[in-house]
Amino acid sequence: MSGSTGLRRFVRGAQAGTATADAAAAGTTADGPDGQGAAAGPQAAAGPGNADGIAVVAAAASPAQRGGPPGPPPGGAPPQEKCELCATEVPAGHGHVADLEASTLICACRACYLLFTQPRAGRGRYRAVPDRYLRDPARQLSVGEWNEFEIPVGLAFFLRSSQRGEVCAFYPSPAGATESTLDLRAWDRLTTAHPLLAAADADVEAILICRTDSGVEYYLVPVDACYELAGRMRLHWRGFDGGAEARQSIAEFLGQVRSRARVFSQEA
Repeated sequence: MSGSTGLRRFVRGAQAGTATADAAAAGTTADGPDGQGAAAGPQAAAGPGNADGIAVVAAAASPAQRGGPPGPPPGGAPPQEKCELCATEVPAGHGHVADLEASTLICACRACYLLFTQPRAGRGRYRAVPDRYLRDPARQLSVGEWNEFEIPVGLAFFLRSSQRGEVCAFYPSPAGATESTLDLRAWDRLTTAHPLLAAADADVEAILICRTDSGVEYYLVPVDACYELAGRMRLHWRGFDGGAEARQSIAEFLGQVRSRARVFSQEA
């Protein structure tokens, strides 16, 4: 997943699978690195291809519901993750492909990932998740503008769903990602003054907004980063306020986002 602690690895009970039946039903194939045709569709796996799937998936990926963390194989080495399209082994920093119909994310090798960067690949069902992180320091969000969203917490992400045709707001919680009612008029008004808010690619990128003691930060991030954030919350939250471990994990996550974000340019 994104960075070193994506949801599949961070939520210790989650395991990657190999896509077969779904792809056969879709009638789509992709060539793996060995040149052999591989079914290009996932089995049900954790990850939102659209806004409807986020809350369900984030909650379903908990270690308790997965039966607890799997034990290490003989020799102590962790199982190698594999591409869910062609079964090729993938490194920790592999990319992901969104299945927009099944509302899932698929772990993908580089060859399969690149296949779905092309427009209409997989009949439009599958899309590679970009790896760009952007910030716009020239156009800061004010606390007053953040308050227009009427979100009850200080951390949220906003995802445009192509299927629903609207922007949906979510905030991470101990129960997973919770959808919040969004005033679309406020969103449209703010995108005029803050063009980065409208720059996220539908279904595969999101806007992450965080209110801190020093102000309001906002970034364009890949949607799998939102999975990572939900996974951190699910795994570490303790008690009413989350506890020190959860706060430290969120701070580490935001530090990674800040370090990776490039300055946004409307001309780019």
